[in-house]
Amino acid sequence: MSFKLASGKSMPKVGFGLWKVPRDKTADTVYGAIKNGYRLFDGAFDYQNEREAGEGIRRAIKDGLVKREDIFITTKLWNTFHSKEHALQIAKEQNEWWGLDYIDLYLIHFPIPMQYIPISEKEWAGWTNATDSGPNPLAKIPTRETWEALEELVDTGIAKSIGVSNFTAQNIYDVQTYNKHPISALQIEHHPYLVQPQLTQLAKDNNIQVTAYSSFGPASFVEIGMDQKVPPLFENETITKIAKAHNKTPSQVLLRWATQRGIAVIPKSNNVERQTQNLESLDFDLTEAEIKEISNLNKNLRFNDPGVYANLPIFA
Repeated sequence: MSFKLASGKSMPKVGFGLWKVPRDKTADTVYGAIKNGYRLFDGAFDYQNEREAGEGIRRAIKDGLVKREDIFITTKLWNTFHSKEHALQIAKEQNEWWGLDYIDLYLIHFPIPMQYIPISEKEWAGWTNATDSGPNPLAKIPTRETWEALEELVDTGIAKSIGVSNFTAQNIYDVQTYNKHPISALQIEHHPYLVQPQLTQLAKDNNIQVTAYSSFGPASFVEIGMDQKVPPLFENETITKIAKAHNKTPSQVLLRWATQRGIAVIPKSNNVERQTQNLESLDFDLTEAEIKEISNLNKNLRFNDPGVYANLPIFA
């Protein structure tokens, strides 16, 4: 089952997220996920496991489990590569790391242009300068320059579709004043504690496919201490009641709440049984009343906020 993107390409409704998958386990994890039925894999330069993810996919292709055209790869441009020169350079490198000839969907990871710092994967430190652990300064690079670099990736065949991640409505309006290729996708934090109804409606009205990350809310952030100590959605009375009514797990209800509303999901699990359950979240329907009841859990509670951990309040 898939969603049709504005580019004309199809994207699976349920994929496998590669955030926090250990590099030394990524290849085997991806290979196992393909055996279990996954076809969409969501990566990023920031996750530092693209080479290994590509290795797992290429092994699956070699073993006859899938063909390249069966697989959908999403990856992202990091903040320190927003200039046209560096965006084109790193995208080409990422494409080589995956080793699959092309990238299905390439996103601007955050609307945050940072100063370019040529660091190796080994020295990668994410939001900070790996050499002194200080914050990377912002760079004066307009979003237009970055977006036009992504359009060149489409024109040269490196990426089939392009989009954005963690963009607000105003960011999207800006891109739409000059884009030649459509914004095919918008990836955002989205769960019952952070529903973002206006932003998702804006995307729908403009034929931009929304993908939800962190569909399980605080559960995605416990291990890195960013869960804000709020009650887990898996234990929420509304979620567990609805799960029981459908003989499904809370995670399946959370995923179906998104996909039934036209939003793609990219959950991660190292457990084969839970991987299967996540894929099977498409085989039942919630009632409109249940969807509304889940949406009413909204607290406008954001866990992935650069304003908190990087002093960059992009959602202010």
